[in-house]
Amino acid sequence: MIGGFFESIPAMILLTGFLTGASAAILGSFLVLRGNSMLTDAISHSIVFGIIVVWLLTRQISGPVQLLGAALTGLLTVVLTEALVRSRLVRMDAAIGLVFPALFAAGVLLISIHARDVHIDVQSVLLGEIGFVWLHTVDLAGHAVPVAVLTLSVVLVANLAFVLAFWKELKLASFDPGLAAALGFLPGVLHYALLTLTSVTAVAAFDAVGAILFIAFVIVPPATAYLLTRRLWLMVVLAVALALAACGAGYGLAVWWNVSIAGMMASMTGLWFALALVFAPQHGLAAQARRRRAQRLDHDARTLVAHLFTHEGTPEMAEENTLRALVGHLRWPEPRARAAILRAHDRALIERRAGLLVLRPKGRAEAAAIFEPQTGS
Repeated sequence: MIGGFFESIPAMILLTGFLTGASAAILGSFLVLRGNSMLTDAISHSIVFGIIVVWLLTRQISGPVQLLGAALTGLLTVVLTEALVRSRLVRMDAAIGLVFPALFAAGVLLISIHARDVHIDVQSVLLGEIGFVWLHTVDLAGHAVPVAVLTLSVVLVANLAFVLAFWKELKLASFDPGLAAALGFLPGVLHYALLTLTSVTAVAAFDAVGAILFIAFVIVPPATAYLLTRRLWLMVVLAVALALAACGAGYGLAVWWNVSIAGMMASMTGLWFALALVFAPQHGLAAQARRRRAQRLDHDARTLVAHLFTHEGTPEMAEENTLRALVGHLRWPEPRARAAILRAHDRALIERRAGLLVLRPKGRAEAAAIFEPQTGS
């Protein structure tokens, strides 16, 4: 049964995607909270430089030395970026835009000069090919296990162990680095440890899924989860779940439409984000529109109450405290006037009496509160 699982091409493709998505989303949740999301883009591109440098030194295109060398290049990207920021000559976005294109370009030049006949090219680095992970295997307990699955499994365990071991410290450093430093939690060390693991994950993922899918997994699911919740543990769980769902749905649609598997998986993360952006219960665009409409109705209801209070008990009351007066004197469209009346009625501010709009005690008290500052002045 186990042998059949590892021999199944769809199972290995999905498992590779699941491992990449979970590994990236766990770390990405903290990077999104810290505002360091785009550093992952810089890291995923600059590791090309580390890969070719290690190959020039060792003639190895895979293995732990390659993994370490490329990860160190990712860390170098972070160090150089933050050094430029600390100089106060450029901002963070400009520093990222200066460092990673330089390292990426240097890597591309070295590949074109020294590795023309080696299977290290920009296309494979950026896009990868998750559909071919089952071709490169290693024997493990008598089973042919894809190298990508084995490597990413180790990376996932390391990322999960790091987050669980330093959960409290990472949580505090993400929301209040100053307090974390005061309590001796060394937020700077945690920051570099987090980015080092991000570099390792990027290197482990690039051959199987490419830099583009890695960036999608490390940024988009956590950003989507952030729209859905403000609890950190739930954000991490949702980010992982969204990444896994993107893998499953993306693979199914890619097979159905005969398109790029990695591209469809990345597209599904974007679809989840778009849906959350519109329909998130608290922070989505639809929820914001409902809140703005409710605020507008409340404002109109208060204006209505003030209008009725001004004319209450005056000879003009019979003319002013009507729907027609709201349309004619306040220049409100009739639907807006009716909505304001309904809102004020639902809030028990007014009532209809003999065809007139009359304030109830609650409405009279609210109107008095509106005019009180003016009376006091």
